[in-house]
Amino acid sequence: MTDTASNARRTWLLLLLAILLAWWAVESSRIAIPDAWNPWAPLQIDDPPNLLTGFKLSRASGDPEACTAALADAQMAWTPLEDRVTGPGCGFENAVAITRTSVAVNAPFTLSCRATLSLAMWERHVLQQAAATELDAKVLRIEHFGSYACRNLYGRTTGARSQHASADALDVAAFVMDDGRRISVVNDWQSDGSGTGSRGDVPGGDADPQNAPSDNLTPEARFLRAVHDGACRYFDAVLGPDYNSAHADHFHFDRGHARACR
Repeated sequence: MTDTASNARRTWLLLLLAILLAWWAVESSRIAIPDAWNPWAPLQIDDPPNLLTGFKLSRASGDPEACTAALADAQMAWTPLEDRVTGPGCGFENAVAITRTSVAVNAPFTLSCRATLSLAMWERHVLQQAAATELDAKVLRIEHFGSYACRNLYGRTTGARSQHASADALDVAAFVMDDGRRISVVNDWQSDGSGTGSRGDVPGGDADPQNAPSDNLTPEARFLRAVHDGACRYFDAVLGPDYNSAHADHFHFDRGHARACR
């Protein structure tokens, strides 16, 4: 073995040893790390987002007990539902029935725990901040088109099941403010015409938020873009009017396998 290869091997071994020692120190409480910066600490909805938030959200989403525990701190009115199968490829596990989120809703809805956790994070860290910044107002109610539905993508008779079929998706249509304004996706988005897709599946790829809105957008349009783009930090797929015509009147938020922010 050459000196170069031997040195490289030694470096990797020392690095591995340092990682193991650091992990042991944290796990054994030899080193105290604030929960917000401890990757193994449970997700706390009220904690300011940081570099570990996505990891903690993913970890809680994959663990039913951890998800339910994190959701217990959410400002929501919800009750757990029994797992059920309602048809081929349809049904839900570890889902909840929601009668109110941190704001009022136009109708109760069913959502998986992981999607509900993402919704709680979005409302806590995006929704009201966007309303205050862009509208100098507070959101009082969210109007939605529904969540769980045993159907295929776009309601087609053939093809893959929608994320709605597993209660992993919510379609948000409008927001009612404390000053009486009702801001809807269909009336206030101000589409930039970039939506060219009409595909029946959610594309993978880049999940970064859209480009910053142009200066000629109304405050209502800027608010809608802020809540849309902010949702991309907590949901796997976020689709709106600039994705395709099927989403001209609502935002589709889901926790699924595909990554998209359109």
